[in-house]
This record gives sequence, C-alpha cells and structure tokens, in this order.
Amino acid sequence: MTDAAITVDDVGKRFRIYHERNQSVKAAVMRKGRATYEDFWALRNVSLEIPTGSTYGLVGKNGSGKSTLLKCIAKILRPDEGSISSVGKMAALLELGSGFHPELSGRENIFLNGSILGLSKSTLAAKFDEIVDFAGLEQFIDTPVKNYSSGMYVKLGFSVAINVDPDVLLVDEVLAVGDSSFQRKCLEKFAEFRRAGKTVVIVSHDSGSMKNMCDEVSWLEKGVLTRTGSPVDILEEYEDDSHEERIESTDGSTRWGSGEATIEKMELIGADGVVRNRFRCGEQVTIRMHYRFDQPIKKPVFGYAIESLDGVYLWAHHSKHGEYVPDQLDGRGTVDLVLPRLALQPGTFDLTSSIVDNQLSHQYDFWKHGLRFDVEHAGQVESGGYVSLNGRWGNLQAAPGERLTHDLG
Repeated sequence: MTDAAITVDDVGKRFRIYHERNQSVKAAVMRKGRATYEDFWALRNVSLEIPTGSTYGLVGKNGSGKSTLLKCIAKILRPDEGSISSVGKMAALLELGSGFHPELSGRENIFLNGSILGLSKSTLAAKFDEIVDFAGLEQFIDTPVKNYSSGMYVKLGFSVAINVDPDVLLVDEVLAVGDSSFQRKCLEKFAEFRRAGKTVVIVSHDSGSMKNMCDEVSWLEKGVLTRTGSPVDILEEYEDDSHEERIESTDGSTRWGSGEATIEKMELIGADGVVRNRFRCGEQVTIRMHYRFDQPIKKPVFGYAIESLDGVYLWAHHSKHGEYVPDQLDGRGTVDLVLPRLALQPGTFDLTSSIVDNQLSHQYDFWKHGLRFDVEHAGQVESGGYVSLNGRWGNLQAAPGERLTHDLG
C-alpha cells in the first residue's frame, strides 16, 4: 500500500452557468453572438494520493464536488487544471444501467452493457450465470428491462459493473442499492475486493459504512479539499458540522386521527432546561408534548417513537406501559417523558408522537416524523450502528496455564 493507485495533482474543474442563452438568430445578433454566463469551479486546487489496495472515502455536502472528482478520476470529465494519473484497470459504479436499452431483455443488456465496460463476449458468457445470480433476476432475465422496477434495473447494472474485475473500483452512492439482502451482497463484494488487494474509492453519505470500510477519508467543501485523515476523526467532525438547526416539524411529517385530542407541539429539552434540537450522546433529554383536548377523554395514552432517516424503527414507548395514565383530561396542557441517557449514536433522527385510547386501538392524533433532531459525538467513540451502549473494555486475563504476551498500548 506504499504506491499510489491514483494521484490527483492540483486539479480544477470548471463549468459554465448560463444566465441567458441565444435561443434565436435575432437574439444572437442583438447580443453580438455572446451568451451571458459565469464560471463555476466545481473543483479547485485538489491534490491527493490514493494508495494501492486501500479503500478511500470522499465525503461532503451535496454540491461539494465529490461526484465531479470521481468522474474526473474515471475520465468521464476532463479537468481544466492539473492532472490525474491512475494505475491498472478501472471500473466505475456511477450511473448504474446507463448503457441499457429498454427494449432489450436483461440477457441482451448484460452483453451490451458489459461490452461498453470493456468485457469481451466470451468473458461475459463465462460470467453470465454469476452476474444473473448476483442480481437475483433469474426469473426475469429474458424480460425487456423497460418492464423492470427501478430496483431491478439498478441491481442488474451493479451486477454487470462489479464483475468487470478491475484493479480500481469507483463507487458513487450505490451502497444503498436494492433491498437489505442485496446490500449485504454488495458489502461482501467490496470486502472481497479489499482482500484481493484492489483499490476502492467510495462516495457516500452513509457514515456508518464509511467508518467500517475505509482506510482513509477526504472531506470536500465547495470544491476544495479541506482535510484528509482517519475515517473516525474525519467523519465525526463532518457529522457534527453538517447538522443544521432544526425547525419543529419536518417537511416529510404526516398526521392522522379522529381529532378529539391533538398534539399542538413537541419539544426536546436538555438537562439545562433549554429547548433545542441538538444533543450529545448520553445526555439527559426530556420530550415534552403540548396537547389539547376538545372534550373530556378518559384514560388517554401518550406515545413516542424514534426512527433513523433511512426508516429503521429504533425505539417506542407509551404511557400505558409506563404506568402513567390519567383518569381523564380536558383542555390544554403538557406531559413529559424523561430519557436519563440518550443512547443514540451520532446522526439525525425523526420523532413520532401519538395520543390514543386506553385500548391502544383508537388514534385521536398520530403525528409521524413531527420533529427532527441531531445527535453529536461526546467523548468515547463506538464503532457502528444506531445505539450507544456505553461499552467499556477491561478485565483482560490469560486462560489457565497461559500468559499475556503483550501489554495494552
């Protein structure tokens, strides 16, 4: 891993943003043939070396230049400044299935797309069964791809591209392709590439996968390389920096219910009594619901649930299980649920709330994803997942008759 598989030397890439184009001969004459535009530098003065055999990550907000850099490395785009050199055969998983013909079957498109990626007909024939098996599309392989779902389409494109067997693999936001079973296949394939000494360059917003897979990460911001380092250090800082102040309700919130009781507002309150939407791992948090009952309701039950942004159901609790059910409520008020320790890994999460009857069968108000909040790092780092269990390593002992040969360092 001492030699560089990819060297990016002072690279800049410029695009023209047109304010007015000449749509007619008259317009061209009036403007003397000139259209109005300004230069936009998607990349500027970017330099980095990607070691052979490493898995290298690129992170940054949308528009930071990650995908542009990947396309420059793949020679899809040509830099306006600087140079890029690479060693070995390269394959790019950028726009999966972009070479497919909708009227052709999956079988025919494997040979078409594979030839575009540089595979011979004999090689494709030898790999055909492996490609189809990896995509899991045996039943539909002779069906025109225009009848495929978007997931099936992308699975087939990924399966063809991954079987090019390159020395360098470029991956742009395809870690979330397909269902969970297919995602596991993809991750296993990346692991095989690493074991075989291949070089993998990944662009992704999935910080958890990046921490587990990457040897090194670079952070791009507005086309400029801001820093490079270990995945844990860079991604922790990136996650904390990318959190935005949240408003009370998210754009994707939905709600339903009969309406006799309603949730007027949700708040998250720190141990200091301050209402906010950003907390650190392990902090005490109080969830406060502001409610309104338009008529007396006996034994109402309050509830909360937390989900990750990708829809994983992480936690739920209602006041009936908490043995906190009032005999009857009417009018306005608040009710609190105290979480002594916010046991979530850094990330962004959605809070759902509800008011239901005592049988948990009738919903007065159900507010899905009504509040979005952020969790930041605090001290000890845990290695992955959604929850923070505050684990502590210790009590290292040798088995009977054995001795420890190394001290902890």
